[in-house]
Amino acid sequence: MGTPEFAKESLRAIYESGEEIVGVVTTQDKPKGRGMVLTPSDVKKYACEVGLPVYQPLTLKDGAFLDTLKELNPELIIVVAYGKILPKYVLDFPKYGCINAHASILPKYRGAAPIQRAIIDGDLETGVSVMKMDVGLDTGDVMLIEKVSILENDNFEDVHDKLVVAGAKGLLKAIELFKKGEEAFTPQGEEFTYADKITKSDCVIDFNCSVKDVHNKIRGLSPIPLSFTKTPDGKILKITRAHICDKDIKGEAGQVVLLDGGIYVKCLDGVIVLDEVIPEGKSRMGAAAYINGRKISVGDMLK
Repeated sequence: MGTPEFAKESLRAIYESGEEIVGVVTTQDKPKGRGMVLTPSDVKKYACEVGLPVYQPLTLKDGAFLDTLKELNPELIIVVAYGKILPKYVLDFPKYGCINAHASILPKYRGAAPIQRAIIDGDLETGVSVMKMDVGLDTGDVMLIEKVSILENDNFEDVHDKLVVAGAKGLLKAIELFKKGEEAFTPQGEEFTYADKITKSDCVIDFNCSVKDVHNKIRGLSPIPLSFTKTPDGKILKITRAHICDKDIKGEAGQVVLLDGGIYVKCLDGVIVLDEVIPEGKSRMGAAAYINGRKISVGDMLK
């Protein structure tokens, strides 16, 4: 049961390992693009390519999926970023229950945006936790964890791609443990944090913060949904790539202090260099091109 690319790669790994997959459950096709064309999920696309049966229930509530479960009779249900809450009758149906691959080192970052929050918080590692699902939100007992490092300049996409590999690897290990009868689960304990869904307010850059915090926000939200600031004319300037300057330059927080191939902006305790931007109403461009268009000057305040 899954929907986006993250889930597709787990499905691919399980399918290519030779396991018998009795069915694939994903969300409804959604309208996308300017033409609002109905588009299947990444999971559905892959399942159809390899000939796996696909199910797209409108709801799982009130036993709506029970007859299908009885028909398929799965021994184990694997859930990766499905997008719907599983009712108790689904959780309890398979012989071995339901397991979930969650993109954090549980019990840290339960919830909707664990990858972004880990980068924004400056964590040096994250991982995929394979857990036994229960009725809570990412509260189940943990079976195993596959850890990955977060490097200094890794952005959301970089870490996501590492976790895609780690998630598939962890699920294959979990399946083998079930087959050998060696599965074991550890309760998460009382100390936990939530990774709330990213909102527009989370994307606003505050240059009164430390340069490391500003950098973490920019890379944690790139390439989607992107952090942003506003230029003196009030237009939004989205930031796709930046790095920390190795020298300090005097100025006020939010002030453009140098234009030299990049946009050097003063933060609370250092300088962040904006390397690539998306000006309001424009396409992605290198900072040098933006500077050459004379859209910004030394002394300008970004806020």
